[in-house]
Amino acid sequence: MGEFARGALAPVVFRLVQVVLLPPAVLGYLLWVVRLLLHTRRTGVSATVLASFYTRWMQHRLGTRRDEPCDRLMAVLPNVSPWGLRLATNPTLVGHRLTGYVPRIYRYPYPGVPPIHHQPAARTTFFDQALAPRLGDQVVVLGAGLDTRGYLRPMRCFEIDTPRSQAFKREALRRAGVDTAGVVFVPADFEKDDWLEQLVEAGFDPGRPSFFLWESVTMYLDRQAVESTLRGIAGVGGTVALDYFSSAVLGDGALIMRYARTAVKIVGEPFTFGIDTTPPARTRAAAFLESCGLTLVEHRTFGRESARRAVPAAFVIARSSSGRSR
Repeated sequence: MGEFARGALAPVVFRLVQVVLLPPAVLGYLLWVVRLLLHTRRTGVSATVLASFYTRWMQHRLGTRRDEPCDRLMAVLPNVSPWGLRLATNPTLVGHRLTGYVPRIYRYPYPGVPPIHHQPAARTTFFDQALAPRLGDQVVVLGAGLDTRGYLRPMRCFEIDTPRSQAFKREALRRAGVDTAGVVFVPADFEKDDWLEQLVEAGFDPGRPSFFLWESVTMYLDRQAVESTLRGIAGVGGTVALDYFSSAVLGDGALIMRYARTAVKIVGEPFTFGIDTTPPARTRAAAFLESCGLTLVEHRTFGRESARRAVPAAFVIARSSSGRSR
């Protein structure tokens, strides 16, 4: 099987399996969506937290990125239909079992420049690589959602999220039997609360090196909340990794973006923030970050940039411009 998996036939057979199993997969997807929407409308818990979480679960199942806490959480989440999940993922998991082939979207680390529809999976690689050298720092996961990095390895980790979403996650962690001893939970809303003050009250030391991981959150906030959060990070001398959408995406007519905007609007979490990515996007991002007291360190795009084509999204690492960042 190993030789076969490396051969030219593996992706062909894999795609054939996907085609054969497509009808029940469509039914599974519908079951998944209905269960998710009903739970979100009943409880108010965010539905978008499943985007990156789902791709990490798939990577775990395919053996490209092991994440046992993620796997255990998926089994107990009340907003996930077990039958829907099984039917929707069978084409990929069965195809992989038969051929050993892994589609590009689930490879880890992600190879090359990802298109926008691979963003939920590719950004996992980007954020993991940003976090790896900072595990000895205070790690703060902003808008943590169902992120499980704090349970994968020893580190001093704080998770900030809205009270409702955080309570949902903590109950799921309890039911899944995941050890949370190394994580401090800080309930806060970026658009309403002084999250930094609450973080300090929870034990965060502004005098120590700190790394802030802000994945798939900025696009759902207003500009004031994004800017004030970045200024707070700059004020404590922190380093931050975040992803952002282009401001043009908020009105992009491309089919995939129209679908994405419709989906998040239906669950009550519309896209509201973006940064100008008129080429060169790196220069625009650097200027925006500088206005918030941060210096751009790394900039990676989702989609290829050209003189005439702006990118729809990007990932950045930035550090405090004050010189306090270590």
